Amino acid sequence: MATIAILGTFDTKGDEHAYVDQLVRARGHQTLRIDVGTLEPARLSPDITREEVAQAAGIDLASVVARRDRGEAVALMAKGAPIILARLHAEGRIHGVLSLGGGGGTAICTAAMRALPLGIPKFMVSTLASGNTAPYVGIKDITLMPSIVDVAGLNRLSRLLLAQAAGAICGMVEAKTPDLENAKPMIVASQFGNTTPCVTRARSALEAAGYEVLVFAATGTGGRTMESIIESGLVAGVLDITTTEWADELVGGVLTAGPTRCEAAALHGVPTILTPGCMDMVNFGEPASVPEKFRNRRFYHHNPQVTLMRTTPEENARLGGILAEKCNRSKGPVAVLFPMSGISVISSPGQPFHDPAADAALRDSWRSQLLPGIPFIEYPGNINDPAFADLCVAQLLELIPSAKPS
Repeated sequence: MATIAILGTFDTKGDEHAYVDQLVRARGHQTLRIDVGTLEPARLSPDITREEVAQAAGIDLASVVARRDRGEAVALMAKGAPIILARLHAEGRIHGVLSLGGGGGTAICTAAMRALPLGIPKFMVSTLASGNTAPYVGIKDITLMPSIVDVAGLNRLSRLLLAQAAGAICGMVEAKTPDLENAKPMIVASQFGNTTPCVTRARSALEAAGYEVLVFAATGTGGRTMESIIESGLVAGVLDITTTEWADELVGGVLTAGPTRCEAAALHGVPTILTPGCMDMVNFGEPASVPEKFRNRRFYHHNPQVTLMRTTPEENARLGGILAEKCNRSKGPVAVLFPMSGISVISSPGQPFHDPAADAALRDSWRSQLLPGIPFIEYPGNINDPAFADLCVAQLLELIPSAKPS
């Protein structure tokens, strides 16, 4: 028997949450009701009150209610609910969460769901479950279900859909977890189209050595997801071949993974190989989407929807300093491998982004700012040479503690 959190605005959606609460209990599970309503009395008795949620955020709920500002109230609950939900999970008191909501409820409840680790069932019935759902899902495994009609009363259609939602969350918590005791140790790797040959060869070699390899596209979301997986504690090693998202973060491209990229492995002591894969490029959409201030830069049109801009020596010098700082924070073993003859397919000699001065600025800045003791290994060829992939694998296997798989 599991305990499922029923999370929602019990003032405006109390009847609907009471309905799914009853259905979950009928399936033999327990519920823990959390009220994140604010302006009107709760229509469903909570186990955790709105006052407790506000208190978790360090805010006096009465003063917010007195101002009758709905936007402020939503922001308050979106701050407190993640703290409450994360605490309940850490204490082992919940095994999944089910929420129903419109715009405000979806914002609050998905913010709370994003505070939970991957693998904890998270189910949101929402009026906003279409179009751009990225702000609500983020990089977490949140299941969004369209409410079809507004979450505004119980009728023949809403009862059917909410019953299915209750059945779905129960099925999710009832699903048997795969046996992980005999699972292979996990390595995560970052990849872009311009580093695919390198990562493909490295993945095959690591799998042959007894590891399971998860490859993430360095597209912003991919990098953030990889960082989240590393934070989970499930990762034995990191093969960060493609650090290009930092170029977008620094210069203003569209595939940034944010300022914490390359931090999770460092802060959690996970053995890591870093290379400058695709840091020769900043990503934009179609040519018309490139900001006017970049009009005189060097571009490569990857396809009609993707325009790549070459990074400059000045930008690369700054990028080298950033990556050195990330490496210097490492609590575990880390090594940098730098291919001297191109950091992507298109920066090889004779290719559109070949720029030895820019690559040298990245290399020299990165190497000069590393703490003593962090290896900086220069490889004479291109990042996609088979020998470079083999070198990355060999170095990573040396960094991973001696308890290697057979």
